[in-house]
Parts: sequence; structure tokens; C-alpha cells
Amino acid sequence: MKPFTVEFKRGDRRYPLYIQLYEYIRSEIISGNIKEGAKLPALRRIAGDLNLSITTVEFAYNQLSVEGYIESKPQSGFYVAKIPGPVMINKVSSSSKTKSINLNKHNKNNKLACEESRENYITDLDAFDFKKWRKSMMRVIDDQTDLLMQEGDPQGEETLRYEISKYVFNSRGVRCEPNQVVVGAGTQQLTSHIGRLLRHVGIHLVCTEDPGYQPVNKIFEDQGYILNKIPVSSQGIEIEKLPESKAAVYVCPNNQFPTGAVMPIANRYELLKWADLNDGLIIEDDYDSELRYFGRPISSMQGLEHHEENSHVLYLGSFSATLFPSVKISYMILPRQLASKLDFILEGYTQTCSKTEQLALAHFMESGYYYTNIKKLRNLCGRKLTACLKIIEGYGQDVITANRTESGLYVILSVKTDMSPKEMEAIAKKMGILAYHSDDVKSSKGMKSIIFYYSRLPENKIQDLTKKMIDSWL
Repeated sequence: MKPFTVEFKRGDRRYPLYIQLYEYIRSEIISGNIKEGAKLPALRRIAGDLNLSITTVEFAYNQLSVEGYIESKPQSGFYVAKIPGPVMINKVSSSSKTKSINLNKHNKNNKLACEESRENYITDLDAFDFKKWRKSMMRVIDDQTDLLMQEGDPQGEETLRYEISKYVFNSRGVRCEPNQVVVGAGTQQLTSHIGRLLRHVGIHLVCTEDPGYQPVNKIFEDQGYILNKIPVSSQGIEIEKLPESKAAVYVCPNNQFPTGAVMPIANRYELLKWADLNDGLIIEDDYDSELRYFGRPISSMQGLEHHEENSHVLYLGSFSATLFPSVKISYMILPRQLASKLDFILEGYTQTCSKTEQLALAHFMESGYYYTNIKKLRNLCGRKLTACLKIIEGYGQDVITANRTESGLYVILSVKTDMSPKEMEAIAKKMGILAYHSDDVKSSKGMKSIIFYYSRLPENKIQDLTKKMIDSWL
């Protein structure tokens, strides 16, 4: 293999060295310059050749491994994985670049919700800067009162749809225009829109992940859809079990709920291939992709498609995890050919998502507050997770283990206890801690599993509260 020739931009805080190395190796794999099965140079060799620390190289390799571009073979090294499908991944066409430039000139002016009251739960007020949110709200009230005296746009406020289209392109690699964006009061409401859309385009079978997000399943069932529940492995939904017929498939490829599985790049291409062959639709729920604490957020599936005019991916996103839970603002990005059917989807529908909050969020994003908040939240939750895991590790793996420790707002705890998960949930609630059981989370033999929202707890209390909770279960 030829030596790596990377031109680093040292000192650029926006693009750390490990990301620059990751991008270089990734592009070499995609372009075919590094062939399938090729062994990558050892960490020390690259570090020496490029004058980098071993940690920097290790971070880059880990990110490539998580996304499925390379695979580790014990006591042998890292090798390029088999990646089927096109090699045009995330290569933005010149027309797309033009659209992005035009967008910049266009305008100058948790996913999983506990259904019971949260008023008794401990919360962390440092997790969100409400002073900046207030500034955005007051900006709307002071300068846009004329808009507040009018009904909201059923599709969502244009200024917010523009900010969303700009944000998802820059952060998630999603290519779209504002007229493809639909804003709604939560993912569940948008799923109802999707149900109407599927029937309109002749799709009557919906495949979902098993285990998966039950509220979405219920909405499709209530609308009369046949559900085909597809098992989930450590690499996401088992694609080979999808039907060879026209259908929709709902997936969370970047952080599957509840397993936390990340779908590798090879599987993503296989899923896109399935949709292309069967004229199917992939519903990609990217509910908390920004909150990844080790490595960078993983690119969206929508950005992998190389034919924008006949896309097979409908992208779902939400602001509940990155703002605060009571803001029920979500959005979906329709494939271009389905955006033309918006009149049918929204016929007779009145926007139930607060117009005031939509306009405030548009200002919050335009001013840069949203981007600052995500960075702050990612760092804060990363520290909380580290503190939480430190306490858990002290008990030993034969007593308690934690899963889903790479991203998201919660971990799944497996605890050796005589208590039932319901009893564990009740005790945690009395302490003001959000931890609850789910039938979709299977327990290993002799252990009981429970979902623990460590992110809700104040950073200065998380170790004491976590220990107190675990002690009460043992």
C-alpha cells in the first residue's frame, strides 16, 4: 500500500486531526484507491509517518470501524471491509453545491418519552441555556407580532424549514430544499402523515425493527397497516429478512432503539439496494444522532443516495433531545418526488406545532445558539456518562453492567437483584430518578434490565444519586 499523503490543517479547531485523517482514509476507500481486504498500516507506523500521536490515529480508526469501513482482526490489524453499492457516498454534486450556496443567500432575516408525569423527577437546569431561548422568544414577540396574528403554515414556518435544511446538510449530510421539509409536533404526529402518504403511493406493508420503538408501531397498526417485525442484530435490522415486494421499512440506523446497534456502511448500502429493487421506502429515524460522545456523529443514510430525483429515503429528525423535552418540534424530509404530494398529505390539516416556538427556534438556529448548545450538551452528557460508568464499574460486572454507552441520553443497566424491574422502577421514581423497565429490553439470565436516564441528573450529583439508586436495588 502506498504511504498516506495527508495535507493536514493543523490548529483548525473545527476539524480535529483525527477527523481529517478519518476523512482522508474514508475517501481513499470509497474511491477504490484502497481496495477491499487491504490491510491498513499499523497505528505506530502512521503516527510516525504523519507526525501524529497514536491516540489521534486510534480515534480515526475507531470511527472508521464504527461506521463499517474497516474491521479489526484480533492480533492481526485493521482491514478494509466489503462495501457493496455505489462509491459516490456523500459526494455532493455541483448542482447540490449550488443549491447550498443559494440557500445561504435565501434568508437574512427524547425520543423515548415516559408517558407519566415527570414533575417529580430531578432535572438538570444547566443542560440548556434558557436565557438565550428567551432572547429568541422575545425577538419574535417584539419584531414578528404580525406573523403571530396569523395561522401557522401546515407544512411548518418557512424560516424554520430553511434553517433545518441548512443544518441537516452541514451536520448530517442530508441534501434537501426547504419545500421538502415538513414540521410537526413530535415524531408520532409526523408518523401519522407518513401513514397517509404510504397509502397514497400504494404501500400497504410496513416493516419495523424488533425490538423497536412501540409508539410508531401502534400508529401504523391503528391506521390499518400490516406490520412485519424484522429482528435486530448487533448490526441493526436483518436486511435479508425484508420482503421482496413493495414496502416501507422504519429503521434507526445510527442508534437503534433499544439495542443501540449502529448499522455498518455495507448494510446501509444493502438496505438502499433493497429499496431500489423493490421501489420501497426507507423511513430513517435519526432521533439523537448529534449526541455521540466518542468519535463524530455518523452520517445519515439519506446522504448516501446518489440519485436525488428518485430517492428512497424519508428522513426523520427531532429537537426534543437537543433542546428540552417539552419542545415537541420534529421534522421530516420527504424524497423530492414525494414532496409534490404534500397537498394531499396536509389536506384538512391545521398545524398544531406552536408558531411562536417555530419562529423562536428559527432565530435560535440562525443566531448560532443551537449549534453552541449541541456542543455544550454533548460535552456535558459525555462527562455525566463517564461519571456514571465509574460508579457502575465499582460494583463489578457480576453485579451490574451498562449497555448503550456510546451515544444517546440513557444507558441500559443489567442488575443482579431479586427485585422485579417494576419494583426497581418504583424505587428510582421515589428518589426522583427516571429509570424504567421495558418489555422490549430483554434481561440476561439472573439479571434484570432497566433503562436509566443518567442525562437528566445534575453533573455534581450524578455519582451520589447513581450509587444510591443501585444500592437500593441490591
